[in-house]
Amino acid sequence: MTPNQTMKLFTLEQANASLPLVRAITGDLAELSAVVFERQRHMTTISAGRELQLTEDPYTEELMHEQAELERQTTRLHELIEELRALGAEPRNGPDGRIDLVDFPAEKDGQVVYLCWRLGEPSVEYWHEVGAGFKGRRSVAELVVQQVAEGPA
Repeated sequence: MTPNQTMKLFTLEQANASLPLVRAITGDLAELSAVVFERQRHMTTISAGRELQLTEDPYTEELMHEQAELERQTTRLHELIEELRALGAEPRNGPDGRIDLVDFPAEKDGQVVYLCWRLGEPSVEYWHEVGAGFKGRRSVAELVVQQVAEGPA
């Protein structure tokens, strides 16, 4: 986000309303990020200590094909990430390394926090402070109770 862009802030209801589209994009993103990670690992392994030859040999052709596929998939991965960001959401890596978490910027006590959703969860059920990440997730029930107790601003 550039300095002159304003961050979209979500309510819990808005974040949950966006989940059908977010869920579809994130499902593709999680699957593709796992494939890209594995292909990158494989490319590193098979190309270690070898240089591509400009001659026609099966190894070089296979390596060039793998590299082209990796580039194509990486481009698509970035497109999916940008689709989520265009909605105002921020994709994140989950504990297993796949991109399967989505943070929705929200406001709590005048501070930006994240409503946090993970692929497979039925709705947005957690939130965390900006620096806390996945391990700092807390139930939105306490957030809702606090907002109700404080009343409308």
